[in-house]
Amino acid sequence: MVKCPKCEKEFNYYESEFRPFCSERCKQVDLGHWINETYTIPSKEPVSEDDKNDE
Repeated sequence: MVKCPKCEKEFNYYESEFRPFCSERCKQVDLGHWINETYTIPSKEPVSEDDKNDE
């Protein structure tokens, strides 16, 4: 048994079709955070002017 990274519910990792999540809902919530840029990956490189204009 493992804990879902979104809701922390315990579930059988090998039986879940939504790994590493326990359900489709948790998978979609996580995807939404990436799409809305709630999650970011830090970078050592400075943001270029072209990238700033994309925001």
